[in-house]
Amino acid sequence: MPLQPVNRRSVPDEVFDQVLSEVVDGGIGAGEALPSERRLAEVLGVSRPAVREALQRMAQTRLLDVRHGGATTVRDFRRYGGLDLLPRLLVRRGELDPAVARSILEARLVVGPGVAALAAERGGPALEVLLGETVDALGGTDDGVERQLHALTFWDHVVDAADSMVFRLMFNSLRAAYEPALVALAPLMAEEVGQVGAYRLLTAAIGAGDPETARAAADRVLRPATTSLLTALAALDADQDRP
Repeated sequence: MPLQPVNRRSVPDEVFDQVLSEVVDGGIGAGEALPSERRLAEVLGVSRPAVREALQRMAQTRLLDVRHGGATTVRDFRRYGGLDLLPRLLVRRGELDPAVARSILEARLVVGPGVAALAAERGGPALEVLLGETVDALGGTDDGVERQLHALTFWDHVVDAADSMVFRLMFNSLRAAYEPALVALAPLMAEEVGQVGAYRLLTAAIGAGDPETARAAADRVLRPATTSLLTALAALDADQDRP
């Protein structure tokens, strides 16, 4: 079990991170029993209470099956995990997972237009002003990272206006997975965040309270970069599969 001694500045957090990494990376497979608290504490060089706290957090994520008096076994994260796992799954062992990246892009393209339609139904005139200011900021810079941040702010406002807790939590998780890669993704996202006119059309449709036009305009904003990124990911996936 390739666990490492823990930095004691945040012991339960680091124990949690290491065990979770083992679970999602397949070091400990679904259905396998975790080592005992005593053994984990010995391997990690920490106290048993620290291990116990970390495992309790793991159990709250539904990734462990804890049976009193019995073994603690790992559950299949594909069936029990939540969106909070996305950042960990996107980059694993220091490498981008093309399949996870593809699924994020596909979800964004499917969900985004629907969220825009809800925002058009529920947002009101104040939202159009707020979105317009954000698009002005987007058009006022040529920096690729800044443009992505303004685009994220734009969608943050749209999600707020949609008034859906499920979409809000989805957006939070997708953003958490996406933000660490802003610099690396700047060239690939330039096509999307550079189409200021398309953002203005989307803003106008939302402001006009026109859900179907907002849905179509959101697809127009999201689809070009999604197509380009999916093509790039397919090439990356093919390269990784070559011996």
